[in-house]
Amino acid sequence: MWLGFVGVVVFALTLPMTRLATGTSEAPQLSPWFVTWARAAMAGLLSAVWLAVSRAPWPTGPMRRPLWLSMAGNVIGYPLLLGWALRHVTATHAAVITALLPLTTAVAAAWLMHQRARLGFWACAALGSLLVVAYSLLRTNQAGQRFGLEWADLLLIGAVLAASVGYVGGAQITPTLGAERTISWVCVFALPLTLSGTWLTWPATGVSTTAWLGLLYVGLFSMWIGFFAWFRGLALGGALRVSQLQLLQPFISMVAAVPLLGERIDTMSWGFALLVVVTVFAGRRLAGPAPSPPTPAHHTHKERP
Repeated sequence: MWLGFVGVVVFALTLPMTRLATGTSEAPQLSPWFVTWARAAMAGLLSAVWLAVSRAPWPTGPMRRPLWLSMAGNVIGYPLLLGWALRHVTATHAAVITALLPLTTAVAAAWLMHQRARLGFWACAALGSLLVVAYSLLRTNQAGQRFGLEWADLLLIGAVLAASVGYVGGAQITPTLGAERTISWVCVFALPLTLSGTWLTWPATGVSTTAWLGLLYVGLFSMWIGFFAWFRGLALGGALRVSQLQLLQPFISMVAAVPLLGERIDTMSWGFALLVVVTVFAGRRLAGPAPSPPTPAHHTHKERP
């Protein structure tokens, strides 16, 4: 449970640390493109060393498709969309939207892994999505803008969906390849793309020290070390039990944004985050397999002697 909690804290700090790295639209720092490539390149180089030291076997052919899927979602899609969104919304705002991640991951698993779920689970998924939309609409209205979804919220929803697909891709081969090796191979497979992307998008002008520290955090911890603690905690304590700690993640993100970014948490953000987490909790309780349709019984008639 402690390892799982460490993993949740590491991932929760990803939001404020990413905003430190990218800056805001008024005071931009590192490009979201550069942050995406550089964080994965750091993790990839560390992964290559770790895989070589541990003498990990090369993934076989059938393992590579899920690895590519995880790379597309977790290495490219999630950090890139998150980085662009966090230039325009606060980390507290993003924490409410990304609180849907456990639920959307379950939806992705039901879709990609052909797992059936009960009707109550889908109702919770729909309710959680409606809460996120309502939060975005109210936020836009408070800002005095046109009543509609902010494009930054669409980026956050895309980031959540990308991460969900990436998580399911990794989950498909984790039982065979091992948890730590899965995330390491994902980062290594991405190295040709991330190293070249880092070089091509290297900042031409100076940025603040805090932006570089934010990048260092998301590269070392969010993209690599956090997965080691999280996956190991799931393996030792059981995925069903330890994964419940993920419900704390949006609140840790919101609290961390106060000292790191100087943000203020209003009542509406607390309330919507709590409501979304309740739907995630209820959805997990109702995520068991749906009952199979009854098969017609075959009656046999005993013959009279």
